[in-house]
Amino acid sequence: MMRKFAKKAAFGLAVLLAAGITAGCHGSKTTESFLVPAEFDMSKSYEITFWAKNDTNKTQVDIYNKAIADFEALYPNIDVTIRLYTDYSRIYNDVITNIPTKTTPNVCITYPDHIATYKTGDNIVVPLDELIENGKYGLGGSEVRFDSPSKDEIVPEFYEEGKIGGVTYALPFMRSTEACYVNKDMVEKLGYELPEVLTWDFVWEVSEAAVKKDAEGNYLINGQKVMIPFIYKSTDNMMITMLKQLGAEYSTEAGEIRIFNDTTKGILETVAKHAGTGAFSTFKISSYPANFLNAGQCIFAVDSTAGATWMGSEAPLVDIAPDKLVKFETAVRTVPQFDTGNQKMISQGPSLCIFNKDDPQEVMASWLFAQYLLSNPVQIAYSETEGYIPVTKKAQEAEEYQAYLAGKGSDSKDHYWVKIEAAELLMDHTAETFVTPVFNGSASLREAAGQMIENTAKSVRRKEKVDDAYYDKLFSDMVSLYRLDQVGIQRGDLGPLPATSRALLSVLVIVWICIIIYVISDRIRQKKKETQ
Repeated sequence: MMRKFAKKAAFGLAVLLAAGITAGCHGSKTTESFLVPAEFDMSKSYEITFWAKNDTNKTQVDIYNKAIADFEALYPNIDVTIRLYTDYSRIYNDVITNIPTKTTPNVCITYPDHIATYKTGDNIVVPLDELIENGKYGLGGSEVRFDSPSKDEIVPEFYEEGKIGGVTYALPFMRSTEACYVNKDMVEKLGYELPEVLTWDFVWEVSEAAVKKDAEGNYLINGQKVMIPFIYKSTDNMMITMLKQLGAEYSTEAGEIRIFNDTTKGILETVAKHAGTGAFSTFKISSYPANFLNAGQCIFAVDSTAGATWMGSEAPLVDIAPDKLVKFETAVRTVPQFDTGNQKMISQGPSLCIFNKDDPQEVMASWLFAQYLLSNPVQIAYSETEGYIPVTKKAQEAEEYQAYLAGKGSDSKDHYWVKIEAAELLMDHTAETFVTPVFNGSASLREAAGQMIENTAKSVRRKEKVDDAYYDKLFSDMVSLYRLDQVGIQRGDLGPLPATSRALLSVLVIVWICIIIYVISDRIRQKKKETQ
């Protein structure tokens, strides 16, 4: 009798536990939802905030303001207030700060790595799939008051970047990659011919050749006291790209940290070697690559294609004194490769996310504005300001944008040839771009990837001993500094078990203990009866 009771109790508890865990094991992740209203209420007024990044580019500010004005003309019941930032990390920090007080913006320019952290809160970020597919108000919807792109008209590679755990949480806004801007004159002066596709070996070899000096300490290549042949702007991208090109591990989709391996150590040893001779440096150590390139003090400057307007002696946004500017022929190439037949370059650029609010109609207003930012007038105008490209095939194939590309080199401002060539580079290589796995903690891992290069380069410059023990300690320091030991496997980034599930587990343990005690007591009583 007792055995039947125990079996039934165990079965019942198992069902109860499974139901509880299934309903809540994802924590806030499965509760994230948004029920799309049947109609958007035009009789109500909405005030929404838009947080955006701007690189002190007044033209971009004007484009934002025009987009808001045009949108408000279409939807006079929606008032959009913009807040501009100069750095994505500041947007990220402010969002994190505002989540507990429920004062997040309505629409935010951000990155999927950041969204993964926002999602650890309870129902913070709006999942977009149902909104996207909605026949009335979705992408290309029948009730949308502007020419909205359809889902199929977004470049597939860029659209997929907004998915976390199979759910779309972001729409791409603009896209860029990295390019290597080259002083072709100096390459040829050193006796080399610039290839169509750069290799790491070629860049390192030319860079080492460029650090030779005369008896007075002037560099032979430029006659100046300053020469840094190779400068990389984003060292996190540098490390991640090199690992990808080598087929080495970085992290898994589930959030396992795999970067601390022999390939990473080999990359750092290469960095140490060339930083030690002065052939290589970084933005954080030396400053903007464009400034050195334009002053004739750098040969290979790796920066975003979105930074092309700063690159070259005829660049419209040259940021050094005119008397420091050196005339040279600029060449635009993809980043250095290990295998020229299998190129890999990182995809980057801002995305759009929407934050949940108590009023679903307010969320709908936010969604319509975010969607408007994907329309041709905004996409084309913004992409023409720098080396970004539109994220929709609709905009890329538009007659206006094609005319813009065709005007390459016709002037040194709007049609600056380096800027357009950088954009064309990404369009030609979109299929060869990649992104890293996104999970809660992926932003920290990215920072650690770059910091290892920064620390190694600094240590060599300070004449510190850089050996196996150094790298072991560096790996350990990165884990501690960025709390990577607390990331681990993220269970698909599902977050911790909620309180209900933890309570059920506790109850299960207690009940099982009671059952065991009861069974043991019952058997003891049965044995006593049998011996009497």
